[in-house]
Amino acid sequence: MTDLSFNGNTAPLVVLVNGESRLEYDRSKELSERQRVYLDRMDRQMDSGIRLGTDWVEQPRPAQRASFVAAQLVDALQRDDEGLIAACCTYLANRLPELKQIKARLLTAGFSVELVFDKPYVEEITVDFVPRPPS
Repeated sequence: MTDLSFNGNTAPLVVLVNGESRLEYDRSKELSERQRVYLDRMDRQMDSGIRLGTDWVEQPRPAQRASFVAAQLVDALQRDDEGLIAACCTYLANRLPELKQIKARLLTAGFSVELVFDKPYVEEITVDFVPRPPS
């Protein structure tokens, strides 16, 4: 994979779980050499294949790698594994500079993940309207 450790994209990568923003990854900070080496190691590990759902993928394409890492991220969020959360967010923000949001929905059995490339996150504000009394 191409090293995209700093790509000029400073828009944050936002991770939402069940519609709520759980974290924002700041892309404006340049990665350290140690972090770049770790991301390269992640790629080398995935070079030997990954499991996506029930399927084994021998030679995963970039989109399959992204889905795999996003699933690892959601799993790490559920377990509060801060190290894995940081590694997964760094990988996704770095290797997919056009990725704007990761939307996860927790289900009764498992979860679903959507990678959003075309819409930046905009915080939603709930406004309660009080109806006017009838005249």
